[in-house]
Amino acid sequence: MADEQILLTRIDNRLVHGQVGVTWTSTLGANLIIVADDLTAEDRLTQRLMSSVTKSSSVEIRFYHIDELTEALPHASADQKIFLVVRSPQDVLRLAENNTPLKSVNIGNMHYSRGKKPLNRKVYVDAEDTKALLKLLERGIELFIQDVPGAVREDIKEKTLREMEFE
Repeated sequence: MADEQILLTRIDNRLVHGQVGVTWTSTLGANLIIVADDLTAEDRLTQRLMSSVTKSSSVEIRFYHIDELTEALPHASADQKIFLVVRSPQDVLRLAENNTPLKSVNIGNMHYSRGKKPLNRKVYVDAEDTKALLKLLERGIELFIQDVPGAVREDIKEKTLREMEFE
């Protein structure tokens, strides 16, 4: 697998929805969405729902457990242009630790829940998310927040993450 086959990796706690399945995919020129998520890899109903979103864009979609994906990626066909979607920063870190070639990670949606603090109006992180994001930056992986293509891109800096305080 060539490093440039993964066009973009996106963290989105909703995984595949209209913005991902149509807007991002067409902007990137992807022909394959890979969802790397242990729960979704076991949930056929969720897979069918996400697959229905991609039908209009004529993009293939596949679902993997995170550890299975790291074994499958080296066998990807040379013509596959992959948009990789995961649920959390911890999932991206697992992929990076398994030597998945990641250059940049788009953070799209990480909703608020108890104990999370805002990085912006759509991205909320807790202490564990912050630790994972810092480790990704230490690996030289670029992190940025961008809801949809064409929206203002906000690069995430180490200083910003280190200044966040959690109890």
